[in-house]
Amino acid sequence: MSADDGVRIINQQRPVDLIEIAQRDKRISPESKPGETSFKEMFSRELADSRDIAFSRHAHERLFSRGAGLSEDDLNHLADAVDRAQAKGSRETLILSDSNAYVVSVKNRTVITVFDRDNLREGVVTSIDSAVII
Repeated sequence: MSADDGVRIINQQRPVDLIEIAQRDKRISPESKPGETSFKEMFSRELADSRDIAFSRHAHERLFSRGAGLSEDDLNHLADAVDRAQAKGSRETLILSDSNAYVVSVKNRTVITVFDRDNLREGVVTSIDSAVII
């Protein structure tokens, strides 16, 4: 390495702009940072991937607001119930489990809304053509 090499390196350096560096992180929103996903997004993805059952945004909000969790067995029972309803030609079905009730679009295999048993007793479920008890 000669003295000229050292001069060349020094000539290519530029001043550090601290304001630019500080604003870089602000330009990238937390949702768009690669490698960072929220628990809600991961949960949604896992639910959608398991047994081809999707959950609408409304159904997600209902589950989270009630603190209800779904185990792998719950998802398997739900998927089996959708399969049985589909075999009978259902379009919109009410699936009743021990703890929750689900209104499901059979064609899309999407849970539209979720009720806990107490809320189901108080209301009327409309726009369904079948019910499956699991």
